[in-house]
Amino acid sequence: MALGTAAAPYELRFDAGRICLDLLATTHPGERLDALGPLRAWITGSGLVPPGTPLPHADTGWLLGFRELRGHVEQLVRGRNAARTRPYDLALARVNELAGAAAPPAPRAVPGEDGTLVRELADPPGCAALLAAVARDTVELLTDPVARASVRECEGDNCPLVYLDTSRGRRRRWCSSEVCGNRERVARHRRRAALARA
Repeated sequence: MALGTAAAPYELRFDAGRICLDLLATTHPGERLDALGPLRAWITGSGLVPPGTPLPHADTGWLLGFRELRGHVEQLVRGRNAARTRPYDLALARVNELAGAAAPPAPRAVPGEDGTLVRELADPPGCAALLAAVARDTVELLTDPVARASVRECEGDNCPLVYLDTSRGRRRRWCSSEVCGNRERVARHRRRAALARA
């Protein structure tokens, strides 16, 4: 994406390293989960359901549920130093409640068109099951000291995204080298060029 251009209306990102962190990315640079189409695309893109899984039963309650969970995840991930405050405790209680509310969607292997086995779900997934999967991912992130220590905030200008740094040496600085990293490199080049001209 070039400097000064807006993101496509439903451009979704899945490069944060965890499903729960990818959910947080749906708020930048603006609300991405503003309709059922983008929510269905996020559910599929995140890997919660196999590609091609129809979700015709999704309704506005699903949007509210995913947005609510996203707010709690944000409170827990960003509120490391706010532990033992009332908002943090409430967010933790709700994530724990959602994590145990429903069984995850049951996968099964079926022959695809070319004969290779592909994954599909035994039944259409319900909202509670999908929320539970994201909440469980959040619990796993929060309780794994190595993963928790690898959560970073992007160093890009005006970029609030968080990601799991699994790079060698744990030196990743940006949510995406192609987006924020590119912007930083271009800005650095322009500063050097301006200094050379001065």
